[in-house]
Amino acid sequence: MMRFGTGRAWLARRPDAARLFGLTWPFAVVAAMLAVLVGVSLEVMSSVRAYVAGESLWSKAQKDAVAHLMRYARTGESAEYLAYVEAMRTIDGDRAAREELQKADPDLGRAREGLLKGGNDPDDVSGMILLFRYFQHVDFMARAIDIWRAGDEKIAELEAVGEQVQSAIASRDFDVRQQEQARSRIRAIDLKLTDLERAFSATLGDASRTARSTLTAFNAAVALTLIVVALLRARVVMTQRGSFEAALHASEERFERAVSDSNDGIWDWNVAADEIYMSMRFQELLGYAPGALSVTPTSFMSLFHPEDRQRIMRLVGEPSLGSGPFELELRMLTRTGEARWFQARGRTVRDAAGQLVRMGGSVTDIEYRKQTEAQLFAEKERAEVTLASIADAVITVDPRGCVEYLNAAAERLTEWPLAEAKGQPLASVFAVVEESTGTTVGDRLDRALREGGTMHLEGDVVLLRRASPPIAVDASVAPIRDRLGHAQGAVLVFQDMSRERQYAARLSHLATHDALTGLPNRREFENRLRATLERPQDSNFHHAVLYLDIDQFKIVNDTCGHAAGDEMLRQVSSLLRPELRAGDTIARLGGDEFGVLLEHCPPEPALRIAESLRRSVADFKFSWGTRSFATSVSIGMVNMIDGPRTLADALSAADAACYLAKDKGRNRIQVYHPRDTDVAVRHGEMEWVDRLQRALAEDRFQLFAQPIRALSGDETTPRHVELLVRLRSERDELVPPMAFVPAAERYNLMPLIDRWVVRNAFNLIAPHLDRSTKQAPDLCAINLSGASINDETFLDFVLAEFLRSGLPYSLICFEITETTAVTSLSKAAAFITALRGLGCRFALDDFGAGVSSFSYLKHLPVDYVKIDGSFVRDMAQDPVDRAMVEAIHSIGRVMGKQTIAESVETEEILELLRALGVDYAQGFGIARPVPFERMLEGDIVVNKVSAHSRGTN
Repeated sequence: MMRFGTGRAWLARRPDAARLFGLTWPFAVVAAMLAVLVGVSLEVMSSVRAYVAGESLWSKAQKDAVAHLMRYARTGESAEYLAYVEAMRTIDGDRAAREELQKADPDLGRAREGLLKGGNDPDDVSGMILLFRYFQHVDFMARAIDIWRAGDEKIAELEAVGEQVQSAIASRDFDVRQQEQARSRIRAIDLKLTDLERAFSATLGDASRTARSTLTAFNAAVALTLIVVALLRARVVMTQRGSFEAALHASEERFERAVSDSNDGIWDWNVAADEIYMSMRFQELLGYAPGALSVTPTSFMSLFHPEDRQRIMRLVGEPSLGSGPFELELRMLTRTGEARWFQARGRTVRDAAGQLVRMGGSVTDIEYRKQTEAQLFAEKERAEVTLASIADAVITVDPRGCVEYLNAAAERLTEWPLAEAKGQPLASVFAVVEESTGTTVGDRLDRALREGGTMHLEGDVVLLRRASPPIAVDASVAPIRDRLGHAQGAVLVFQDMSRERQYAARLSHLATHDALTGLPNRREFENRLRATLERPQDSNFHHAVLYLDIDQFKIVNDTCGHAAGDEMLRQVSSLLRPELRAGDTIARLGGDEFGVLLEHCPPEPALRIAESLRRSVADFKFSWGTRSFATSVSIGMVNMIDGPRTLADALSAADAACYLAKDKGRNRIQVYHPRDTDVAVRHGEMEWVDRLQRALAEDRFQLFAQPIRALSGDETTPRHVELLVRLRSERDELVPPMAFVPAAERYNLMPLIDRWVVRNAFNLIAPHLDRSTKQAPDLCAINLSGASINDETFLDFVLAEFLRSGLPYSLICFEITETTAVTSLSKAAAFITALRGLGCRFALDDFGAGVSSFSYLKHLPVDYVKIDGSFVRDMAQDPVDRAMVEAIHSIGRVMGKQTIAESVETEEILELLRALGVDYAQGFGIARPVPFERMLEGDIVVNKVSAHSRGTN
């Protein structure tokens, strides 16, 4: 740089310079060729080395990906999968670059982006692209690319395995066998990739050595040619001095080129001459264009960071340091003022007095290394802070099984300070035994450490501490491996599980006991009863089950509140316990119901125990505040020796017997007998509950329709039908309403059935509203139960169904029984008023069968009065029945209500009804019920339509 200027000035001063140049131009040409060749050689060798370095990065990423995928397949931890994906990005970058460069017209920008993504140094990327493009068909490069392509194919297989593992873990369908299969495939791919990596490195190594040998030989040949030409030319016109100067000039030129192409910056400070030299690379490292930086010995120190100048001044000004090499790390200021780290290597030269004469050397940019060191230090600090602050205890051990590190939680739990524990065998610091047997599990820990495997310690394991009592722990051991997979120790993570196990024991108790009374709950009672029933039967198979229900418990709850009810249950349960034997079980089954299991207890003693329970409750007076309540209990008793032998049957029989005891007056004991008709009826009704619930869930109800004929003969009279609900059994047989309605009413299932009838009737009718068919009804009657009328939400349900289906209100007539109307007069009146105001019509069903009072008719705004069939059926033979029909019709007519006679079965009755002026007739003599859906489709021709949810016809 500065020396070139000095050479040109020297030529200008010498008169023979032009002649000398003219004589030596062949030498200059050869020298230039040699310089170009050196540059090309260095670029080729640098690119080959860059590919070798890239292969190392690729290999590291591949190994990291395999390691993380193996751990992910074993543990299922999402962090391992993310680490695997991150490692694969390096490989994907190199693969993208190769595929782009192999195209006929590659996008060099995308290729460069891929190589940078693969972790290659930005300064090497351009050379790598040139080497690939212009040497890809050369033997060594072609073989390397083929190996590269084969490696990418194996990477694709590895990605496929990774996707399968991730999908299996996400679906929770990844068992141990599948884990081992996946890991085996990963290992096989890893082995093949290792072989390809070695082959790739070997190919590039051979290429590097071949290129070096070839280029060396070629350089030698060119150099020899240069010498021959120089000698021949110099011998003609130049003296030996001229030849030497020419060779010196060429040497200086080569030096400048080498210095300019080096990644290190070169500098030289000649103190004696007061001159400073800095190479172009040095200036570039500081952000200056070549030749743009001009410094003097005085300003040279300003290039260093203020905090580092003291060390430079000491190196310059301390005679005691003497001459010799030096190496130090320091910060220099770039053109923009940014401080960057450099590593300076060089030598100082001092005179005999110790004064600095000369110093120089090179500088290397180590900013990236410093940043990496800072990041590693920060990561180490974060890891240590994290380990110190997490709640889990962590111990790391070396390959010999000796403790290396304990975090704060581990020190607290083991009561071993880190200073004392370090170097101790793990079994001394972490002494764990099985709580139930006291057997040590240290041998299992040692085996896991020796074999480099994982192990989990859970359940019945406690940690023996130095001073405090043992504590329950859960622990896991996992190996720590290096990049090559060699075990470098292990990490042990454990937690104090004392509180969790106490909670588990508490939860186990709560799961089997009633929180209010402390008695076993229904689940535990059923488990004990099931275990008793499943024991082999022998001559001593005498067990009894008692089902207790406190009488009038609802009165206490309603008058004094639930707190009083809870206290009553607690006091009653305390009364019942002392009356039982030591091995008997009493449990709260729910609400005010209790169950008692008397094992190995014949019928007579069991009855005496039941009587003592009944008497103890009957003698008890419950007091709450100023109020006092008499108590009693109804008991159902089942002797297993002559009764059911399954859990469901035993509980069902006891429940049926208990409810029968209530029906018979309460405060009594009802013993179950298989041939007891009353119990059998109640038992059958209870079985209907489950059947009805399943029928509703499976939609096995069906609507039938029975016409109601107008007796006036007026063609304008609307067609009127009543819908009747039928149940299809599991064998697809029709079940009449009276077989299941009593059970549905007793166990409050009628509201659900009524809702099913309303919704399905509306669904069937709605599609036929706009059809011109003679079969479409003008009026549909739907019977409602008393439970539905008393349900405060049922009116909202009906209104919502009208809005949903779009049916006109005038199309529907709701039927309410006389008994329902009398017992719930206000609610029935409110329900009728609300819907009748919208256009619905109402009928009073079964009139005369209940209270038979006409007085409340004026309070019920109904449109029709249906005369009960018990009067209609025999009116032709019984004058009293005929008089009742005539009276009901007359009162209805006076009140402006139309009458409908039920159970009309003969033509004679039909004529009598016409004579009396009854408006409508319904019964088998008119028409039998038919499937409503078929009637609407026109498959069955009728002249009336009706809807009834629980008709008796």
